[in-house]
Amino acid sequence: MRAAARISTLAPMAVLGLAACGEGAATGGAVSRSAPDYRGVETRLLDGDLVNFHVSLSKADDAEAVRRYAECAAAQYALIRGYGFARHVRTNVTREGGIWRADAVYTISAALPQGLKTIDAEVVAANCAENGIPMV
Repeated sequence: MRAAARISTLAPMAVLGLAACGEGAATGGAVSRSAPDYRGVETRLLDGDLVNFHVSLSKADDAEAVRRYAECAAAQYALIRGYGFARHVRTNVTREGGIWRADAVYTISAALPQGLKTIDAEVVAANCAENGIPMV
């Protein structure tokens, strides 16, 4: 009985202790300043299955956020056009005045393309939606 009584009185303290750990503990110590501000996507069909995406965002921690944004745009674009896959060709990233910009090129296709940087459009689009990254 005494052990049970001690556990029941300590349980609320343990919960409060975990709550005090906050966001940093849940994310492995990395606390994000704020969510990125997604500023839009411009899409240009270059030739047949070759598509250019210009994306920009602010409040991002690093260039990877703008690369993911471009990938999300490519995945959704492929799905809108009735294709299931995309292959990354290149991405150029710049940062000026706190605004990250990416100029990315992807090919889109119905079948899994050859190459190392291929994406399954449905899987990537679902992941982007789950993580709150807007798409085309």
